[in-house]
Amino acid sequence: MSMIKMNFPLLFFIYFLYCIPGYAQNNDGLKKAGAKDSLRMNFVEKMQAFAKQSSKKSSDDFEADKASVLQIKTFDELSRTMQKANIYLKSKLDTTGTKTVLNEIDKYLIVAGDGVFTNKGTAQTFRNLTATSKILSQLLAKANTRKAGLELRQQEINNFRYQLDSLLSVPALFKFPTDSTTLMKYLQKIQVIAYETSPVDSALRQAGNNIQTLLNKVNLAAFKLQSSLEEIELYQKDMAENTFKREFTNIWDPEIFYRPFGEILDFSITKGLLTLSFYAENNAGRLVVLALLTITSFVYLRSLKSIYVEGKLLKSDFEGQLVIRYPLLSAILLVFSLFQFVFLSPPFILNVILWSVSVVCLSVIFAGYVSQYWMRVWLLMVTFFVLACLGNLVLQASRMERWLMLVLSISGVIGGVLILLKGHRDELREKWIIWSIVFMVFLELASTIANIFGRYNFGKMLVISGFLNVVIAILFLWTVRLINEGLFLAFNVYSGTDRKLFYLNFEKVGKKAPAPFYILLIVGWIVLFGRNFPVFDYLSKPLLLFFTDERTLGSYTFTINNMLLFIVIMGTAVIISRVVSFFATDKHIRTGKDGKYEKPGIGSWLLLVRISILSTGLFLAVAASGIPVDRITIVLGALGVGIGFGLQTLVNNLVSGLIIAFEKPVNVGDIVDVDGQGGQMKSIGFRSSVISTWDGADVIMPNGDLLNAHLVNWSLGGNRKRVSILIGIAYDSDLEKCRKILTEILDNEPRITKNPGSVVQYEQFNNSSIDMKIFFWTKHIGDNSATKSDMIIKIIAAFKMNSIEISVPKQEIYLHHKRSQGDNLPDS
Repeated sequence: MSMIKMNFPLLFFIYFLYCIPGYAQNNDGLKKAGAKDSLRMNFVEKMQAFAKQSSKKSSDDFEADKASVLQIKTFDELSRTMQKANIYLKSKLDTTGTKTVLNEIDKYLIVAGDGVFTNKGTAQTFRNLTATSKILSQLLAKANTRKAGLELRQQEINNFRYQLDSLLSVPALFKFPTDSTTLMKYLQKIQVIAYETSPVDSALRQAGNNIQTLLNKVNLAAFKLQSSLEEIELYQKDMAENTFKREFTNIWDPEIFYRPFGEILDFSITKGLLTLSFYAENNAGRLVVLALLTITSFVYLRSLKSIYVEGKLLKSDFEGQLVIRYPLLSAILLVFSLFQFVFLSPPFILNVILWSVSVVCLSVIFAGYVSQYWMRVWLLMVTFFVLACLGNLVLQASRMERWLMLVLSISGVIGGVLILLKGHRDELREKWIIWSIVFMVFLELASTIANIFGRYNFGKMLVISGFLNVVIAILFLWTVRLINEGLFLAFNVYSGTDRKLFYLNFEKVGKKAPAPFYILLIVGWIVLFGRNFPVFDYLSKPLLLFFTDERTLGSYTFTINNMLLFIVIMGTAVIISRVVSFFATDKHIRTGKDGKYEKPGIGSWLLLVRISILSTGLFLAVAASGIPVDRITIVLGALGVGIGFGLQTLVNNLVSGLIIAFEKPVNVGDIVDVDGQGGQMKSIGFRSSVISTWDGADVIMPNGDLLNAHLVNWSLGGNRKRVSILIGIAYDSDLEKCRKILTEILDNEPRITKNPGSVVQYEQFNNSSIDMKIFFWTKHIGDNSATKSDMIIKIIAAFKMNSIEISVPKQEIYLHHKRSQGDNLPDS
């Protein structure tokens, strides 16, 4: 085609030359003129026909070239798509894992439904419904996860098939070449593409069918689980609305439904362990954080105890110091008691484990500290509590359990009354415990009555709530007390640290915990107490919906829960940065055994550490709360406008703080002179830095001023400073002897460096003395003043011993007296 296009002008030129001679030979006469016109018409028609034919041929050639380009492009795209599809198909579908999950769902659905959907008995029990609901929720979450994975894979396979079908339907593929040879080659290429595409398309179709089969099974399993959960929700709603309804006959009447107690224990243990394993699997991160917080608290309390031991501040009876008696047990007690609220809707067996560990720790801490009477009371309450928890783990009602519940509740009533009547209240360290025991007696008495007359669920809620109320109250009261002791002990040891770092008034921290601590204690007690009643979930659901419902402000959608999450994460980051600053800048940690200042380790990098902590906290807070990035850019833009109008100074100080952090012209603990203010760098903050002057005051200097000032940093030079002493000796003194004496004094002083060495030199002849000056370097700048003072004393003592006179300024005054006539005084 290109050759045709190149030869077209040449052919046209030859044809033109061929026609000209005929035209020139016929130019005479009328007949010749007619021939000439005829010839001219034949020439025009031939030229028009030739042009039309050439135009059509060029157009056909262009369309063929265009189709060829599209065909090559389509073939390349087909090859790439098939290659991607083959790679995707090689990542095999986890069919085995999905089938395992489906088998687990079928298996555990039977286990979870025992006592709820099968072997129902006379009535449902609240604890069994709750345990079954938690198991089914976890199974549904697993099914939904598999379902989402299968749907995603099916969507990817459908996308590949759609791409292949689209490419094979491109119209350019059906533009066949006119040349027979080219056509044969093109058909061969089509045959190869079809041969390569067919198995890929078949594999995609087969994979799609397999996925659809699994997806149908997963959807069916998810439907069963969802239906079961909805049925359980109806049971729970009915139970909450009919809390005082009779479920069984009186305790002395014959049983209507019987199931062996051993069989009930077996499936209760199985369900309990199943809920615990599922919850631990889904909350592994929280459990790791729990362990890390426990270790951190233990390290802190152990270091605090070692400080008190070294300072011989530890009391033999641990009065006010109980938190550091057993640092590990105190750390476990404090962290477990507080962190249990981080676990959202935990299974009861997990709560029992956390409470049991905390109870054991507190019992060991109590040993030998509280009076024997109240120690026995505590152990009795713990025994009742453990028995009630074990009874609460039994998930289906039986006559034997009702009798055991009755014995336990009556024992609680009798024990509580005896405790209240016997007294010993003057030995009680926390008076609030009396009210919790009174409440326990009331609850156990109500449980006894409800159990006797067939209100099984209500009676079981009351029996566990009564003992739980006492044990949790004691745990929380002592948790608050131990936290208060830890703060007070830290204040006594780290008294040199900036107290505002914790946002607490340490002067008011004493033996009595602040009121907000007790308010939090009461709120926590209400939450743990209320979890035992089904109506609590329905009362708390509106509150949960308030935090989780989505709200729209303009085009931005948010929830209160996300906002609180952002605030909590940022607040935690700020507190952690403050805690790091607290320990890194304290004088106790930075002071050696000999009382001298030691260079801090983290102190020099404190600002960078705090910036890293806050930056990480901001990143996590934004990611966790789901704040859109475009909103952040709007805030940054508004901040830029604010900077342009009135925040230049603030930004200058912030940027100067970053420059100080990275360039490090000055570090925490350095000895500096800034505009005549000498002292030690106490802290380097984001906006300003603090210099502790030698007079005891703290100078707060903006970072911009600190960076722009003529800063003298003595610590950069090794904490050394040259000292000079000027001495004036009499003119008749032996100069070499003076030099020798001074050299010996300087060489014998251990606080003076040998390299660079000391210098003794004579300066000038003064009016009444020869001035000499000695120069020396102390090993630490903090020894300058003391060394200079001691050197003056030694020099005076040595000069006196060697009869060398230290000259003092002298001035002779001559009086000229004029004698009068009556004077008989001799001439002077």
